[in-house]
Amino acid sequence: MRTLHIDLETYSSVDLGKCGVHKYAASPDFEILLFGYAFDEEDPEVIELTQTWEDLRLAPIIDALYDPDVLKLAFNAPFEITCLDAWLPRKMLVDQWLDVAVLARELGLPSSLKDVGKALGLPADMQKAKTGDALIRFFSKPRKPTKNDPRTRNLPEHDPDRWKLYKEYNRQDVVTERAIYKTLLRYGVPHSEQVLWVIDQEINQRGVLCDTVLAENAVKMDETIKDRLMTEAQELTGLVNPKSVAQLKGWIEDQTGVVTPSLGKASLGSVRENAQDNEDVLEMLRIREGLAKTSTEKYKAMLRCVGADGRIRGLTQFYGAGRTGRWAGRLVQLQNLRRNAMSPDELDAARDIVRSGDLEILEMLFDDPTDVLSQLIRTAFIPKQGCRFLVADFSAIEARVLAWLAGETWRLETFRSGGDIYCASASQMFKVPVEKHGQNAHLRQKGKIAELALGYGGATGALKAMGALEMGLAESELQPLVNTWRDTNPAITKLWWDVDKAVRCTLLKQAGAPRLPHGITIRLTGPLMQIRLPSGRALSYLKPKVDETGQVTYEGSMANGGWGRVESYGPKFVENIVQAIARDCLAEAMINLDFAGKKIVFHVHDEVIVEEPVDGDSPETIAELMTMPITWADGLPLDADAYACDYYKKD
Repeated sequence: MRTLHIDLETYSSVDLGKCGVHKYAASPDFEILLFGYAFDEEDPEVIELTQTWEDLRLAPIIDALYDPDVLKLAFNAPFEITCLDAWLPRKMLVDQWLDVAVLARELGLPSSLKDVGKALGLPADMQKAKTGDALIRFFSKPRKPTKNDPRTRNLPEHDPDRWKLYKEYNRQDVVTERAIYKTLLRYGVPHSEQVLWVIDQEINQRGVLCDTVLAENAVKMDETIKDRLMTEAQELTGLVNPKSVAQLKGWIEDQTGVVTPSLGKASLGSVRENAQDNEDVLEMLRIREGLAKTSTEKYKAMLRCVGADGRIRGLTQFYGAGRTGRWAGRLVQLQNLRRNAMSPDELDAARDIVRSGDLEILEMLFDDPTDVLSQLIRTAFIPKQGCRFLVADFSAIEARVLAWLAGETWRLETFRSGGDIYCASASQMFKVPVEKHGQNAHLRQKGKIAELALGYGGATGALKAMGALEMGLAESELQPLVNTWRDTNPAITKLWWDVDKAVRCTLLKQAGAPRLPHGITIRLTGPLMQIRLPSGRALSYLKPKVDETGQVTYEGSMANGGWGRVESYGPKFVENIVQAIARDCLAEAMINLDFAGKKIVFHVHDEVIVEEPVDGDSPETIAELMTMPITWADGLPLDADAYACDYYKKD
């Protein structure tokens, strides 16, 4: 099959980062400036689409774009696909494309073209040019007009020398992308992942309808509330900017005579305690909490990226989490939406009030309007007319996968019998029957905390981070709880250290590596350590080693967002494996739903949202499709909860 490597340079007045490529390419002033390409091993060429005389060169390229015998490749291909869809009268067929950025992320490499070339150690003449950012700002983004120069954008004729550099930059991107592809090709592209990528593109292109009336009114109401709170704060304190931490700390110290080191959440308790007799300080702290709430940022994000047809597209990034292959949220960031805690009737009433724009009624009926606006964020996603949402969510998927992987019998029996894992865990740990609303119910909370915090090697610090002390556990209870949980789950504990030993034996090329369950294998392939999962997919770790201290490290994305050496050990690798298998279960479910003709509009964590005609299938049908047996996961006790709703919400 022939290959066509593509890189585009474009212009639009829409902010790509904030609004997404679909809104960007739909702008009336959108245009493709440069079309860089290369067939197979041919020298890269650049077509200037700003020049009409270049049109003759386009014909064979356009033919190739629709030729099923030509594989189209780009780094971050959804950008090129969406831009070409906006430029050409016929839509691209995504199953004829391959995203080289996804191939890189699948192998544990960075997400940017520049960083991948650097991580692979490509020769200098094959790496991305360093001049790009400045040239993109000059030619591809709007220009702020000045008194002496009123133009709103820069064209090639405004700086021919820079334009020549831009053309060379575009050509070099094709060189780099092709070099990366050729380097990574030897590792292979799992067919199932390519099928899933195509489904992902269809979901992102389909998008989901946004209730813009709700979003716009929520933003207006929040601004009104914040303006009022700011006025109250200024009148109460006499400060010019009561939101300033430094100014407010000084005012509180003047009022109470006590030095206030911090106004963070962890310190507010002591600040309130010191101000018990000062009503002004207590009132100001209440006002500050209201000012600090960011209940409408997601509404604003929705309004920025919603299309002319009312749908938001591009909400997820395929293989966004490089260590597990899970999707990452984009634009509105679906992964951390606030849960709605109101009753269904309250939720309906609150939505109706916000859509009407009546803040006075909202404040009359609800004690905390800002909190209500936050809870309504999910509900701004709505099905199109004549449809409803069917929402299906895997139940305790990570806990089920962990139990299946380790062969922890009592846990598997609990899941297969439909039992409550928190009660069962507490019962195993404390050797007494525990029922959610019955005997020894008080122990369920300890079981829940232990389950959430300790499955991947967590200890007392993990319990504290999960809120164990705030939930009533004493400091002295934490270590015994850790010990009891591990004693109760010997198969899981063994799995941690079996994986740890297998990794070390692989890296040190020593014999004696334990055999891992369900066909999981670990091997070195060039600069990668790959953990082969039951699905056949592999988790890749770049340039792993056991350092002089005995710590296992590899190159990867760090917690601060940078790229460097990441430390890991058995339980952390198990966490990666479990989350990756859970992701593969979701992938199987999405393929099943797609094959059944279901229109997935977005998905969050282990939950899928389908837009279904009102007279279409039931939630139970969606749950059945979600939990169909998986050939590579024999014995895994999957379960899914499903429900129907007229707007997105937690049931």
